[in-house]
Amino acid sequence: MAKKSVPASIKEVAFDCPHCGAYTTQTWFDLYATNRPSESRTPFIPTEEMLETVKKDQLLGEHMDVILHYYEQLLTGQVFLQTNEQTKYVSNVDNLSLSKCFSCGRIAVWVFDHLVHPKAMTGPEPNSDLPPDVLRDSEEASRVVSESPRGAAALLRLGIQKLCASLGEKGQNIDDDIASLVKKGLKPMVQQALDAVRVIGNEAVHPGTLDLKDDRDTALRLFGLVNIIAEQMISNPKHVQDLYEKLPESKRKAIEKRDVK
Repeated sequence: MAKKSVPASIKEVAFDCPHCGAYTTQTWFDLYATNRPSESRTPFIPTEEMLETVKKDQLLGEHMDVILHYYEQLLTGQVFLQTNEQTKYVSNVDNLSLSKCFSCGRIAVWVFDHLVHPKAMTGPEPNSDLPPDVLRDSEEASRVVSESPRGAAALLRLGIQKLCASLGEKGQNIDDDIASLVKKGLKPMVQQALDAVRVIGNEAVHPGTLDLKDDRDTALRLFGLVNIIAEQMISNPKHVQDLYEKLPESKRKAIEKRDVK
């Protein structure tokens, strides 16, 4: 049976989370506003230096963990909820809403009926087995490809460089990485995919930089090739390993004994 899929919508109480992609219940929140105090009239934006100062403050005592967690959440740049037990005069904030995913717990921000954070993915869904930093680049590329195909292509070329590094290569020159992977037994199909990425990505353009000739079609082909490489080099071996590890131990030992012979 196909997995149920419902696009994110302010009219639904369950939909595909724009953060994690899971179809699940969403909790909706109304918002209220208070004036900032006169001694702090602009929003508080912490820095890494402030976090380090907090870590060294011995006077915080038992409150240290709570305050550190708060600062660390602020530094992620993500929207989150913080309980404020002080009694203040508040105003309703209309046409601004938050939804919280039951699965991942992350917050989405809506203005009227439009999702403004995070940006909805309009490109292909990245392979979930990609290394975390490559996955982040691919997800960001998927969110900006409609507005900036060149930006998406630049992120994907950078992701290819990181992917090669995660597979044990230097991650500095795609051509050299391909040659090395071929010597290690890289499948011809994946080799061709990597070469296609190198050529489609423009051999003269450094990873992470914009190319004026990149268009949406180029970016979409790069998405597909990144996923092909991940499927062949990461997902398939992972699935085979999982299957093998589910065999009874006696059977695995018999296989290992046979292979030694």
